[in-house]
Amino acid sequence: MPGFVVLQHDHPQSLHWDFMLEFDNHLFTWSLPLPPCYNHLLPATALPGHRKEYLDYEGPVSKGRGRVARWDRGRFELLIREENLLEVNLCGEKLAGRLRIERATASDDQWRWLLTPR
Repeated sequence: MPGFVVLQHDHPQSLHWDFMLEFDNHLFTWSLPLPPCYNHLLPATALPGHRKEYLDYEGPVSKGRGRVARWDRGRFELLIREENLLEVNLCGEKLAGRLRIERATASDDQWRWLLTPR
């Protein structure tokens, strides 16, 4: 199964959590304003794909963009992959359940992130 990671990103502009799903040779990535939790709809901002090295990386981020620390990691099973919707089953050290990530509007980088427990 492919991997996922949640990195707490202490960025100079704001503390946030980067949620990353492994697809092919890169990581689909969203920025969350709060730590992931169950049954709480979170806004998620899509970011450019990240290198797979971030599955295992902790430490400083280049160009003065702060530091990242692993908050959770694990594996996922892909259930639905469409242009505006992803559904996966997460099996992590902290998070386990069904995650739905849905584009908020068809033309921008804003998504909605919702995790329900098993």
